[in-house]
Amino acid sequence: MIKGFNGKILLIDLFNKTFKEKLLSEDKIIKFLGGRGLAAEYYRQLIGKDIDPLSDENKLIFMTGILTGLLVPSSAKISCATKSPETGHYLCSNVGGFFGANLKKAGYDGLIISGKSKNPVCLIIIDSKIIFKDVDNYWGLIVSEFEKEIKKSVNVKNLSVASIGPAAEQGVVFSSIQVEGRSFGRAGAGAVMASKNLKGIVIKGTKKIPIANENNIKEKIKVLIKESYESKKDMNCYGTLQTLELINHFGFLPTKNFQEGTFKDASMIDAHKMKKEFFVKNRGCYNCAIKCEQDCEVKKGKYKGTIVDPDYETVALLGSNCEINNFATILKANKLCDEYSMDTISTGCVIGLVMELFERKIINKDDTEGIELNFGNDDALIEIIHKIAYRKGIGELLSKGIKAIIHKIPQARKYALHVKGLPFPGYDPRGIPSMGLAYGTSSRGACHNVGGYTISDELSSEKNNRFAFENKGKLVKEVQDVRAYLDSTGVCTQVRKVLGFTNNPQDVILKDITGYDFNSTLMEIGSRIYSLERMILVREGITREDDYLPPRMEEPLGGKGASAGHAITKKNYDLMLDEYYREREWDENGIPTIECLSNLKINRP
Repeated sequence: MIKGFNGKILLIDLFNKTFKEKLLSEDKIIKFLGGRGLAAEYYRQLIGKDIDPLSDENKLIFMTGILTGLLVPSSAKISCATKSPETGHYLCSNVGGFFGANLKKAGYDGLIISGKSKNPVCLIIIDSKIIFKDVDNYWGLIVSEFEKEIKKSVNVKNLSVASIGPAAEQGVVFSSIQVEGRSFGRAGAGAVMASKNLKGIVIKGTKKIPIANENNIKEKIKVLIKESYESKKDMNCYGTLQTLELINHFGFLPTKNFQEGTFKDASMIDAHKMKKEFFVKNRGCYNCAIKCEQDCEVKKGKYKGTIVDPDYETVALLGSNCEINNFATILKANKLCDEYSMDTISTGCVIGLVMELFERKIINKDDTEGIELNFGNDDALIEIIHKIAYRKGIGELLSKGIKAIIHKIPQARKYALHVKGLPFPGYDPRGIPSMGLAYGTSSRGACHNVGGYTISDELSSEKNNRFAFENKGKLVKEVQDVRAYLDSTGVCTQVRKVLGFTNNPQDVILKDITGYDFNSTLMEIGSRIYSLERMILVREGITREDDYLPPRMEEPLGGKGASAGHAITKKNYDLMLDEYYREREWDENGIPTIECLSNLKINRP
């Protein structure tokens, strides 16, 4: 067996309260590495095209990466795959923290959860000891309260907890699974977990994971840890929120539900404001030297005492997108989403949408129960988050996601920002069209991670024309393929260059850990994963038409920023999409060809 793995997956049957172990073949590791790749492979095998996301037949598939939980810097990531209640299609997500490392050290490379418990339970894994704990009295607790109570109940030090809050229990389609202040955030994995009556998963692992050349890499690891910190001092200082000032400068910061690309009050919600008035301390994931998370505290006012770690996407979607310029309000909104277990991106997008509908008088105070749902209304933002979590009033409609809003209010289609039912993250593609192509072709709907983060490539040189439409297909494919194999290694994107994980891989540690030379196949593995995910989507009914951007993208971007006046017409988008399909060896409808499947060694369905 290739080193770095245990060679076992834990299978859980919640209905019967049973478990068994399944051997993991070396062939699967060679083809998919682990993490996201393995999760997609098991999804294809286990989750049929007609399964309802909230039915007993859906599954939660968690897979560690080949480097998760090892000595490698920032080797914390674990991937989750399930069918999304928000989009109705394939969902892939990942999270850092200590959850993945503990699962790996408990002796398991993956965890597949099936069925539905008759009553609320918590799954407890202490090394190879498996316990199904009844938690009827914990159902309804917010995330932090559940974590506190379950840790007290289990009484084992250094537990990792993945859990859900009231929003997931209520079936909010964009509810998340919260993991130590982090999230399996997008597309509703939390609602799937709640539909199984699974309140939490608690893990502690102490076993040693086999490594090929442990004695030879200790000094190398020390160097890599130092280099990872030196290369990302800015992330240690400001976290991902440092991006807000840059994106606002280039004019594609989502503002007023993506009507404009610059926010006049950006300095009131940026990283400098955060650091000066709210920062408390840094936190990091397993074996991370960067510690990019910025714990912040509201120190005065009505939200005094709120402590949370905001990231760029959260501040952009709950802040500028809703024209909220009060950083304390954004922190409170962030904290509520975490406690209720709701994705902050989708939450900010649906609220931004209904704010625009309210201002355009498409909905009124009768629809909002008297709430003045204007842009910039701090109190309205907080109140609507409560209503979404408990599906009260207008929150009942919003809790069903952006597709349900469009179905209920047809005029909303013109103003709704999503692809395949997943709302836009924090970058307006009219200011950087390659991100539009990334959103359109992302395996889970509009996404800057799975879809590909092209911004660094586009802005790294003045020679690049970020507004151009030519040659974007190849760029997006390469960025997506790197992310796909990276998500399968289990390491964080912040250290990928230090570890040599780029579009021209120069492995510095993977062979030492595994004993196998993956270097020449990493980009192929990334491409294999992406085309496998596309085959899943095709099976679920996705076509070229589903890869298009929403109507607003054909309108010139408003405001006076550096991207104002730019648009993405269907003609220009087709130019990018056709090139992308050719680069992937997919046909004109976005279906992987026989040649593609053969070249990537993907079994035909």
